[in-house]
Amino acid sequence: MPTADLKRTSNEVNDGLDAIVIVNDLGDVPGGRTLDVSGLPADVDVVKSGHILIQDDKTKAVKPLGVASNAYETLPAGHSYLGVLKASVLKKDPRAAILTIGQVNAAASPYPVTAAIKTGLPRIEFLNV
Repeated sequence: MPTADLKRTSNEVNDGLDAIVIVNDLGDVPGGRTLDVSGLPADVDVVKSGHILIQDDKTKAVKPLGVASNAYETLPAGHSYLGVLKASVLKKDPRAAILTIGQVNAAASPYPVTAAIKTGLPRIEFLNV
C-alpha cells in the first residue's frame, strides 16, 4: 500500500521584501515556469523575489540571471531577458511566477538593476532606482 509523509518540512523563503518588490502587475507568463537552477552556486537555497529571469533562445529554459560580487552578470550569448521573479522560491522547488509587464520597486530588488536590464525588459518600469 502506498504511503505519504504528512510531516512536511516548513521553510521560510520570505525575507520581508516579497510584498513590496512588485508594485503593479499588469501581465505575466501564464502558469509560470519551473526555473533551471542548475547554474546556481551550491550555497544558494532561495531565489529571491525581484530576481531578473532570462530564457535560453534555443531550449526556452528559464533561469535566474547570474550574479557575481553582488551584481547581475551580463546577459549570456543565446539568451534573452524574460521578466522578474514575482515571489521568492526555493532552489529545491523552483516553480516561479514571472512578471513581464508592470512596475518593480528596484530598491527592494536583490541586486541593482542595470541599464541593459531596463532596455531588455521595456514593458517593466523599474521605480526607485
